[in-house]
Amino acid sequence: MERCDVAVVGAGLAGLTTAVDLVARGHRVVVLEARERVGGRTTGRVMEDGHTVEMGGQWLGPTQDEVLALCETYGLRTYSQYVTGDNLIVRGGTVRRYRPGEPRLSRTAAAEFVRMKAELESMAAAVDLERPWESPGAREWDAVTLRTWLTDATRDDETLAFWDFLVAGLFAAESHELSLLHFLFYLASGGMLEMLLGVENGAQDRRVAGGSHRIAEAMAASLGDAVRLSSAVRAVEHGPDGVVVHHYGGVLAADRAVVALPPALAGRLRYSPALPGARDQLTQQVPMGSVIKINVLYESPFWRTSGLSGQVAAPGRPLSVTLDNTPEDSPHGVLVGFFEGAQARSAAALSADARRALALECLTEYFGPRAAEPLQYLELDWSSEEYSRGCYGGRLGTGVWTAYGPKLREPVGVVHWAGAETASVWNGYMDGAVRSGRRAAQEVHAALASTVKH
Repeated sequence: MERCDVAVVGAGLAGLTTAVDLVARGHRVVVLEARERVGGRTTGRVMEDGHTVEMGGQWLGPTQDEVLALCETYGLRTYSQYVTGDNLIVRGGTVRRYRPGEPRLSRTAAAEFVRMKAELESMAAAVDLERPWESPGAREWDAVTLRTWLTDATRDDETLAFWDFLVAGLFAAESHELSLLHFLFYLASGGMLEMLLGVENGAQDRRVAGGSHRIAEAMAASLGDAVRLSSAVRAVEHGPDGVVVHHYGGVLAADRAVVALPPALAGRLRYSPALPGARDQLTQQVPMGSVIKINVLYESPFWRTSGLSGQVAAPGRPLSVTLDNTPEDSPHGVLVGFFEGAQARSAAALSADARRALALECLTEYFGPRAAEPLQYLELDWSSEEYSRGCYGGRLGTGVWTAYGPKLREPVGVVHWAGAETASVWNGYMDGAVRSGRRAAQEVHAALASTVKH
């Protein structure tokens, strides 16, 4: 039986950060990854023109200091997301142009939106990021869905539709599928709404040259043969003396384990003894979002010559968001788009050909007939990915934070937890995943040091 100090389950950014930090502190670590690649919810595909596009998480922005520092450490260059030109919004069945900073909504809806945003962000500022369940008003906020709060706050249909569009863009879920407390926590965790939704100087500000998955690949390369691919974990035996991890490829014994998986997947492993009831029930109540990401290759970025940025907001349309995703050194053009939440679930029920036709229909509505003639169409339905089962991340519905919140990060004996869903800052983002890995590594290092001392 192979032995090490720490077994890490999952080679996404959280698991790899945990491993790198622990190795730097002198511990022997083995990382077990189910897929044939590292990177988790970050991955890329090479298009027919030889350039790589991101099929998973991809953008970085201000205050995401941990993941930006990793780029610097591993010599990965970042560059600005393309934003030049007018944006588009679909309103009342009409595609309208607007410049960044100009109102996207009617005067009445814009005023309602600003009022509601201020109220939500005032509440969010009171959330304790380390212990959301102990925040003032936590029980009241956790007892209702975000949708309930929104419908109580306004009767303006345009405003409500725009909020639903924004929520789907953040969570790949609908406003009735998460608690108000979870939404407030998420706002505060990511620096409030303008930061979360912003492109220039926001969370979508920058891209990694060659794709964000290169961060994980660089980290894995630094770990060498400590990273084991195609090694899906089946069972974790744990007790005071350590863990025994059974995976497809062998058996690994360690003093400690870090499970760096979304709660929904962490709960699918078989633990012996079984996890405490509260921890297991938590994992049953943090479902993943529904999203299908597409990248469409064109002969040229024709929208740019029309003075457009490629950015579209289309509340209520199947393909609700698009941006210019052209690699910086490509002579061609790429539009990235998203089916999110209920729209993703509807699109997933279609055949691949019908889904492609639907996507191109939307792009043609937004950008004109040239959008109907791509060179290549790529898509990835994250809900169908066996080792993700959804994106962008896990969400907490009504009552979950206040009933089970402490169990999200709390170790179970010698088993520790990491992953973007456990982060207090930039929860659900690449930066949050890195931060969670650093926290888990510190927990494990302190525990191992304490064991040695005594």
